[in-house]
Amino acid sequence: MSKVLAVRGSLPDHKYTQQVVTEMFGDLIINAEGLDRALLERLHANAGVSSRHTALPLEEYAGLEDFGQANDKFLEAAVDLGTQALQAALDAAGLQASDVDLLISTTITGLAVPSLEARIAPRVGLRPDVKRLPIVGLGCLAGAAGLARVHDYLVGHPDQVAVLLAVELCSLTVQRDDTSVANLVASGLFGDGAAAVVAVGEAHPAAQRAVEPAPSILASRSRMYPDTERAMGWDVGSTGLRIVLGAEVPSLVEQYVGDDVDGFLTDHGLSRDDIEWWVCHPGGPKVLEALQATLGLEREAVSLTWDSLDRIGNLSSASVLFVLEDTLRLRPPRPGSYGIVMAMGPGFSLELVLVRA
Repeated sequence: MSKVLAVRGSLPDHKYTQQVVTEMFGDLIINAEGLDRALLERLHANAGVSSRHTALPLEEYAGLEDFGQANDKFLEAAVDLGTQALQAALDAAGLQASDVDLLISTTITGLAVPSLEARIAPRVGLRPDVKRLPIVGLGCLAGAAGLARVHDYLVGHPDQVAVLLAVELCSLTVQRDDTSVANLVASGLFGDGAAAVVAVGEAHPAAQRAVEPAPSILASRSRMYPDTERAMGWDVGSTGLRIVLGAEVPSLVEQYVGDDVDGFLTDHGLSRDDIEWWVCHPGGPKVLEALQATLGLEREAVSLTWDSLDRIGNLSSASVLFVLEDTLRLRPPRPGSYGIVMAMGPGFSLELVLVRA
């Protein structure tokens, strides 16, 4: 086993209601050929989002002339936000930056070479021999998948400390010349934020003196589905990262996820009835409704996911970690109870993580 000592999220200072974002984005692309303003407003209104945080003040987005300028802003804001989340998680865990043996970072909303964790390491005082593992390309899946990879490492290094850092600035990827439904949906759904998870192996002294609810990670499972590469992802072009978001995603969830969850649990001697808490990525209203249907869950079972979507939007890889933080801090699970952390993303793929309070 490995143990999660702390989860902390960090959000940009700039917060706006959905209505304000809708008006700004509509004005930003008002001259784009084929823009249906009524469609934009309807898609934003149905996104399940009341407010979001953005890396920049809204008025600055119109001045970003190309992908290079947007990526420069990404690097600046991502390092600041990631540093805040990482330091907050270490403080909550009662550990020092020098205690960290492995730092995994994940982002899909900007390009960084050297990667984000290398830029953040000196800011927080990580050791010069810290192991680094940047994950790129998993998108929304990466929060759960990164947690699983942290566990894999700690199983082999039970006396060490591993950290997962997810930083996503989705607002910097919205295309102002793209009037496709996918881009309009994305502009109403995604927000900006960072989250960090501090975990230790079962032999680490901190595993026995956690000061917050500290669930154990027991196992994980990864699944990729056939012929789904175009269901979700990016097309990379001269203007940056252009969203690929297929209408078939909810049907893929209903087709595959229920059976995969059941198979995973059966292999560990469990069933859905044994799972008392669900930490799900807030992919959007239709995805959450499909997830509830395929798993036979009432809305209350994933209410914290719905709440997170409403308050801050979909933060790609960081979102499921925000929901995990909310779960542990707002509704601490019953000691000994089982939970599932899960997310879906490009591939089209599913990641499941079995945890116990």
